[in-house]
Amino acid sequence: MEPVFLPAQFIRTKRNRQSLAPTDIRRFVEGIGRGDVSEGQIAAFAMAAFLNGMAPEETAALTLAMRDSGEVVDWTGTGIDPATIIDKHSSGGTGDEKVSLILAPLVAACGVHMPMISARGLGHTGGEVDLMEAIPGCDIAPPTAVFRDAVTKAGAAIIGPTPTLAPADAAIYYVRDVTATVESVPLITSSILSKKLAAGISGLVMSVNYGSGAFMPRTAEAEELANSLVSVARRAGLPMVTLIVDMDEVMGDAIGSRLQVREAIDFLGGRHQDPRMRQLVFSLSAEILVMARLAASTQDALDTLEARLSDGSALDRFRRMVAALGGPGDITADPDHHLETVPVILAVPAPSGGFVQTVDAFAVGLAMVALGAGRKLPTDQIDNGVGLTGMVHVGDTVIPGAALCHLHLRSEAQFEAAAQAIIAAVTIGPDPVPRRPVVMGRISTFDLET
Repeated sequence: MEPVFLPAQFIRTKRNRQSLAPTDIRRFVEGIGRGDVSEGQIAAFAMAAFLNGMAPEETAALTLAMRDSGEVVDWTGTGIDPATIIDKHSSGGTGDEKVSLILAPLVAACGVHMPMISARGLGHTGGEVDLMEAIPGCDIAPPTAVFRDAVTKAGAAIIGPTPTLAPADAAIYYVRDVTATVESVPLITSSILSKKLAAGISGLVMSVNYGSGAFMPRTAEAEELANSLVSVARRAGLPMVTLIVDMDEVMGDAIGSRLQVREAIDFLGGRHQDPRMRQLVFSLSAEILVMARLAASTQDALDTLEARLSDGSALDRFRRMVAALGGPGDITADPDHHLETVPVILAVPAPSGGFVQTVDAFAVGLAMVALGAGRKLPTDQIDNGVGLTGMVHVGDTVIPGAALCHLHLRSEAQFEAAAQAIIAAVTIGPDPVPRRPVVMGRISTFDLET
């Protein structure tokens, strides 16, 4: 007879910096699903893992147990070439979430099939699911059959955790957000990879971000997370590429759910493409096409991506993805009709002239949370209409009184506090500042195998 499993003893083991057995990790995760492990015990385990870390073998065991806490999507019978089932993920950053809304339909137009199980925002960052939910009618937790059908027909679908796909992750994810354990590298790793493996993918490409807008402020921390992800992915048999990305300013021009959806539509339609965001989208997308064997080289991939943007097929894939998830079929033709605007839009004036030296993206993100564009608690409802557009970037030239950004508000009473936060977050100086590259490094399972 199998010995009785005591969650408290399991937690004590990690608290005492001892190694957890794979069987005990699995039983703990299974206990979450049965209700035998309380929220307080999940919190205690999360803190023990945060303080004492987990070995790659422990993290891999946790990842696989969380994957197996629900069903794993089976793509058999869809006619999809398994090699083309590739996903993308990001470790998060201020304004970074709309990258997925651009990238998924873009690579789908090139022949990739992308089943993206993502998450809501944490802390000062938003989440892809929040953006999709801001589109009227979109079902961000559909039955697995609907999810499969959307990926089959549209080439991509972005949804959140469902009751049947990696449900243990949702329980742990909720607790991490309110117990100051978000930054735990093993828990980040297992959360990301469990959802991705549950989607039945054949490969994963990810941006691991550092800087003021990210959860990892320094390059070394981003590299630590990237190495953890790649190590566990290799143990799980999942090909993976991670790009180390500079997120030391706001990504793109907008923050706020509907405002970022609109930015994604404008990018795909060729109306406006922020240069840094374009570099990130193309770098990640090229890795995906090469991994899926849809491009022979990076340059071949870049040429294909440019063609799919130019001919309108990427924008059409976005429309098809939204429609397949229950959203409006004319979202790209008439976004104004479906994406409500707020009554007050005001410019934040630059206090002086010169060159933008730094942008504290963390502070900007917190200011947007205060407006209602993000959550203070997991149970908070996001105001999908508020946020900002036209954010300045490092290296921009500004004159006194020019707009640092435009705030989208429910009332003028919200303006003063948000404007002062933006002004304090932007440093302006007399000397020109070079624009930094976005992609600063690359780590992959292929590197480990050679």
